[in-house]
Amino acid sequence: MKRAFEQWLEQQYRRSAAAMLAAVSPVGLVKARPGFGHTIHPVKGAIIASPVLADWNPEPDYFFHWFRDSAVVMDAIRLLFEAGDLGSEALAHFGDFVRFSLDLQALDGRKVIATTAWRENVIADFIKFLRKDDELGAVHGDSIVAETRVNPDGTLDISSWTRPQHDGAPLRALSVLRWSRVHGFDAELRSLVSRLVRSDLAFTFAHWREPSYDIWEEESGQHYYTLCVSAAALREGADWLADGGDLELAGTYRAEAEAIHRSLDGFWLPDERHYRSRILASGIRSVKELDIAVILAAIHALGGASTHTVRDPQMQATLQRLEELFDSLYPINRNRPAHAGPAMGRYKGDVYFSGGAYYFSTLGAAEFCFLAAAHSPQGTDWVRRGDAFLETVRQYTPENGELSEQFDQRTGAQTSARHLAWSYAAFISCLAARRAVVG
Repeated sequence: MKRAFEQWLEQQYRRSAAAMLAAVSPVGLVKARPGFGHTIHPVKGAIIASPVLADWNPEPDYFFHWFRDSAVVMDAIRLLFEAGDLGSEALAHFGDFVRFSLDLQALDGRKVIATTAWRENVIADFIKFLRKDDELGAVHGDSIVAETRVNPDGTLDISSWTRPQHDGAPLRALSVLRWSRVHGFDAELRSLVSRLVRSDLAFTFAHWREPSYDIWEEESGQHYYTLCVSAAALREGADWLADGGDLELAGTYRAEAEAIHRSLDGFWLPDERHYRSRILASGIRSVKELDIAVILAAIHALGGASTHTVRDPQMQATLQRLEELFDSLYPINRNRPAHAGPAMGRYKGDVYFSGGAYYFSTLGAAEFCFLAAAHSPQGTDWVRRGDAFLETVRQYTPENGELSEQFDQRTGAQTSARHLAWSYAAFISCLAARRAVVG
């Protein structure tokens, strides 16, 4: 049984890598959105959330370059490269990603609204889904990175969506910094990397105090996930700047990272025994305060401190509370085998599609355990706990290895977006963390 489990892990790792790469620079795909009167031809460097040409029929249209998702995928590509499981094409993908990201800085919503013909091509029933001119006209300069997503042809998303989103810049900075820390580049790419990192760090420094939408793009406020990755980006960015001799800016960013880190202490709820995921701009307590986003923050930020990381007892208590929540909430978790962990969702009351378990949530819980194992005398117990989550992923993964966004909380059937790149990236990073402690 153990051997079969290990064999499945390696097989699913390979399948996840191949499937994820289908979303990277998908220049062979064309996405028509006739309702909006345009056709999308992706360019190199774009990373789409899903390569499936869906149109909410019933699967969602995820044919966009999300800043958050693309950074997670690019980090998984780095892990594949470092493990020797992806060759020089990984470096090509990285260079294309950096160039695509920099090209986006030239976007200007004012130019879009000045082109009056674009609205004339929109079908009448779709006009209600368009962004207002004043909102679109405000998109230029550093506000571009506060966009949630762009089209993979490098144009602005003209549809109404929740914005601003402030996790994209720090996540991209973290991904690019981790690439640059371990891999040498030629002078041209080094220059481009420097421009992109400095831009993303400057945005993070300037805007982290402002309210933005959460990782799920649903509520405006201050969010644990966004703040945690912002602190990590400024901290790692400060080290990078110091190495390059920019000591003054490094000191400024390091101090700001510490300020953000301290602000996270206020998210602890002692009576509930977990970090809350958000403090809403309205001041109203959210029903979504117990949220897997806090655990994802720990694995995406990967900080070395004792607090707000996998080493933090309060973070570990948050994982325990989430396990208890979903174990009792989801029918598929009832009567589960003793060696399988609970399927994990986002938060109580989720109504998106099945409102059920997410692959990246369950894999994120597993990755948290493996990362914790590397820093704990109870490492074996943490590995066993992580493997239990992976066993559940195995149970609800079809024979062909395809991973969607969710699996239904009642039936276990896959739902929402098919071939979600983030799901595959989550499997890759989870297994990388496991390999680091298991071998």
